[in-house]
Amino acid sequence: MKRNASAVWKGDLKSGKGTVSTESGVLKQAQYGFSTRFENGAGTNPEELIAAAHAGCFSMALSGQLGNAGMTAESIETKAILNFEKLEAGWTITGIHLDVTAKIPGATPDAFKTAAENAKAGCPISRLLNTKITMDAKLATGANIA
Repeated sequence: MKRNASAVWKGDLKSGKGTVSTESGVLKQAQYGFSTRFENGAGTNPEELIAAAHAGCFSMALSGQLGNAGMTAESIETKAILNFEKLEAGWTITGIHLDVTAKIPGATPDAFKTAAENAKAGCPISRLLNTKITMDAKLATGANIA
C-alpha cells in the first residue's frame, strides 16, 4: 500500500511560498511558507501535519487496542503537541506529547492504561518518529492514567 502527497515551493526560503496536496484531495494546495512554519502566519506547516497524523494514528491504534481487550470507546480525543526547537544542529522536532481523553464504558483504569501505552508504542507514526513521545491519558470520568 502506498500513500501519496506532494509539495510545490516557489521562491527563496523567507519570501517564497508553497502548497501541499494529498492524493485523496483532503489537502488541495494548502498554503505554507516561512511565516506559517517559523512565525504565526496563516496556513499550515509540515510539523502541524505530522502532529495531526500522529493524533489520528494514535486514536485509531487505541481503538484497536481497546477492541483487543474487549472494549469499545464511545469517543477518543487526542491532541498531539509537537515541540519544534532550534538546536545547534538546526530546527529539530524534540518531542511530541499526546493528550488523550477517552470515554469507554466499563473500562478499568489499568486496562485503559495498558491499551494506551500499547497504542503509543505501536502506532505506525510513533514508530516512524525518532523523538521522545510523552502522554497524558485519562478516562472521561477524570481518572488520570499517565
